[in-house]
Amino acid sequence: MSSSDIPKLFNAIVAEEHDGKVRGHLKQIGIAALPDEDILVRVAYSTLNYKDGLAVSGKGKICRKTPLICGIDLAGTIVESRSPDFQPGEQVLVNGFGLSETHDGGYSQYQRLKPEWLVRVPEPLALLDSMAIGTAGYTAMLCVQAITDHGISTKDGPVLVTGAAGGVGSVAILLLSKLGYSVTASSGRIASCGDYLQSLGAQDLLARDELARDCKPLERETWAAVIDSVGDKVLATALAQTKYEGLVAACGLAGGMALPTSVAPFILRGVTLRGIDSVMASQSRRQRAWQQLAELLTENDLRSMHDVQPMSKLEELAEQIVAGEIRGRVVVNVNE
Repeated sequence: MSSSDIPKLFNAIVAEEHDGKVRGHLKQIGIAALPDEDILVRVAYSTLNYKDGLAVSGKGKICRKTPLICGIDLAGTIVESRSPDFQPGEQVLVNGFGLSETHDGGYSQYQRLKPEWLVRVPEPLALLDSMAIGTAGYTAMLCVQAITDHGISTKDGPVLVTGAAGGVGSVAILLLSKLGYSVTASSGRIASCGDYLQSLGAQDLLARDELARDCKPLERETWAAVIDSVGDKVLATALAQTKYEGLVAACGLAGGMALPTSVAPFILRGVTLRGIDSVMASQSRRQRAWQQLAELLTENDLRSMHDVQPMSKLEELAEQIVAGEIRGRVVVNVNE
């Protein structure tokens, strides 16, 4: 396929300003609407993340310019390449790098991209598998690698995963359990998602309310490590409960930007607070994360925690994920 074979018009979710508010809407665009980058990809799948929900619904200031194609993830096949590093026919994925913020993103049947953003889909993953993992799973892997790199072993005690029913939390539980860690899953939806979290490998469940409270500077040492996607009081309490020289990997702010803590966990217990940024991570970190994801996760693993939805339903789905009504991972079929 070449650019001459591309339909005159194709579908995309484009963020535009309407009545003073920026929201994403399904519309048809042409190839000329895409940026002038070196790689043209026929997109097969994208994903729905919390940030995507904010961008499409207009409930968060994600898109820094308009019009802008939404979607922070994509996976597809190269159609044309002006780069010697990539050839037509190769299957590639992109996570972050400002997609849906400053650059056109993955909610489009075609996209032009910078070659330095691309990661080849590692075998044996298929395009669908790579987006069942997506930014959420890739971020979870960065968190898990931060824990293992810190030297925390399976014998050191349980690992707490907050926001456990979401995309990052779901994959984190699965990865940690496969590596032999004891996992405690914290969620505000234990009643409805408890069985799901245990099916992923969580050994214990903890209601979010037990963490989302005013905490003491130090509380009982409980967690060898923590993966937190919530922030605010949940993160503060997790820090206060982390064991001596433990590590807390912070990767999200679903509960808020604040961090009402003290220096006590850091100077009295030597706790490390490790920030995890998946958007601008180096290619070496990306390659390492995706390679380990391909080694650890099987198609059966991924099937248990993702659902495929058409791009035509994204406006509705965006409202649902912002409201906390979506469990696990949502893969977006951009061709439906």
